[in-house]
Amino acid sequence: MGTQLLRAERFKALHEREGAFVIPNPWDAGSAKLLAELGFEALATTSAGLAFTLGRADGEGLVSLDETLDNLSAIVSATRLPVSADLENCFADSPEECAETILKAADVGIVGGSIEDATGNPHDPIYSFELSVARVKAAVDAARSLPFPFMLTARAENLLHGRMDFADTLRRITAYAEAGADVLFVPGLRTREEIIAVVQAVAPKPVNVLMGLSGATLSVAELNACGVKRISVGSSLARTALGSFYRAAQEISEKGTFTYSEQALPMSKLNSLFED
Repeated sequence: MGTQLLRAERFKALHEREGAFVIPNPWDAGSAKLLAELGFEALATTSAGLAFTLGRADGEGLVSLDETLDNLSAIVSATRLPVSADLENCFADSPEECAETILKAADVGIVGGSIEDATGNPHDPIYSFELSVARVKAAVDAARSLPFPFMLTARAENLLHGRMDFADTLRRITAYAEAGADVLFVPGLRTREEIIAVVQAVAPKPVNVLMGLSGATLSVAELNACGVKRISVGSSLARTALGSFYRAAQEISEKGTFTYSEQALPMSKLNSLFED
């Protein structure tokens, strides 16, 4: 608990200091160690990256809670950095079960986590407003019951599911802030105007913005100027790594050449990173 408390306090402090910080998304222990070596101050997991590692598509219900918890435990153990968990829809519909998921995730050492309002049902992709708020409230209550500051992130998923109702998105994210969420997150924001509108709607609470999506080109400095506190990259690092792997294997298969290896990290470098 002492180590978890220290990580939690450091993570909370990142959200309270001046300026934006980047919280990149490892998908396993090895990628977590590489990110720590590069000087990042906190990590956030990626449900899509985990799914790809397991040879599955990204989607609600395709990776179990137990598999997610095992992945969280490995990432937490890999570095001394605070870790926030992508918990999807908390693997549950009911507020009570969402609360249980937060507590189970905290047990493996994380100091923050997210709850989203996406159902996983393509025919009805977003929970009703009332149920969504109740789920966030239950998750907040669970987080507050822990003996350390747990940074709960509430996500409004409209834009990722083709519901381009920005007014409803603002209504939801404002309600989640009022329900007690520590960080607010609207994946899929593209423009400065949208980002600033979200930041202003929930101020002074911190906002997380997702980069690494096609067309999302704002820099850290530009996002900071918009008032963004936290910048994550979702599955983009995992997709980049797998893309490089695929193109390298494609070169062997189609051309019979091996020039890809010129871009590989040296064995000595990787061994030095993974020795401890």
